Amino acid sequence: MKIRKNIKKQAKPITFIGLGNMGLPMAQNLINAGHQLNVYNRTAGKADALSGDFEICTSIKEACEGQEIIISMLAEDDVLYQICEGEEGLLNVMQEGAIHISMSTISPDTSRDLSEKHRHKNQHYLSSPVFGRPNAAAEAKLYICTSGEDTIKQKVKSILELLGQAVYDFGTDPGAANVVKLAGNFMIMASMETMAEAFTLAEKQGLDREQVANFFGETVFNAPIYKNYGTLIAKKQYQPVGFKSSLGFKDARLASKMALDAEMPAPLLSLVYNRLLSALAKGNNDSDWVEGIAGGVSNDAGI
Repeated sequence: MKIRKNIKKQAKPITFIGLGNMGLPMAQNLINAGHQLNVYNRTAGKADALSGDFEICTSIKEACEGQEIIISMLAEDDVLYQICEGEEGLLNVMQEGAIHISMSTISPDTSRDLSEKHRHKNQHYLSSPVFGRPNAAAEAKLYICTSGEDTIKQKVKSILELLGQAVYDFGTDPGAANVVKLAGNFMIMASMETMAEAFTLAEKQGLDREQVANFFGETVFNAPIYKNYGTLIAKKQYQPVGFKSSLGFKDARLASKMALDAEMPAPLLSLVYNRLLSALAKGNNDSDWVEGIAGGVSNDAGI
């Protein structure tokens, strides 16, 4: 059953599936831009945080009825498959010609598989993973990578531009954008490990780790990753949780599989993989991945 929320005439209607830390502010930005949203989340109460014009749906089928654009923002491959497959999954309830925009961080093989399955149903699939934490999502400052059919990318570009500060095209292979996303998340993890070790080394030598981080962030490492994550690592500021260690490990695992499939040695990737695996082994699945990596460095150093 749909629950109506102040519905009025607006821009193109959209279905949005997945109201987690990232999905919730993204859905809100679409509502703010005038789009009428059907929203679905397995935990229905998450939609209570939204304001404006939208409909809360209690099933995928209900959410997709008559809809041309469906956006999913889900935690991992298995969850996306659960939403897509089955009698009332996206593949069976989306109308012909409808577009599924998957903004999740998933395996490129998953995107290729789902793209083919949508194609057999005369539907369309577009990979559109994003870079940015929840605060960037709330401010519509995400960086969005896309890959898939060129005509579909053009058709939904104006919608994606409402969610981020830039959209980057990586060709027609549905998995290409996911390769970029996983490679990028690996680079973020490696950068966090580097900063954590450097700031901990300075701290062990009697220096103020925040002063050291500020120096590097303002000079030779003056870049968003080093400034933003560097501040969190230097201050040991691990709350609020923006991205869980369990999800960081999932990305390290997927990137490791890509490297293995390509017969590419990746020793640094193995390091951050094991760093996050250690966090999970200690029961810190729900901690921020900054804590999973930087906290592990501090613990190893006895501070």
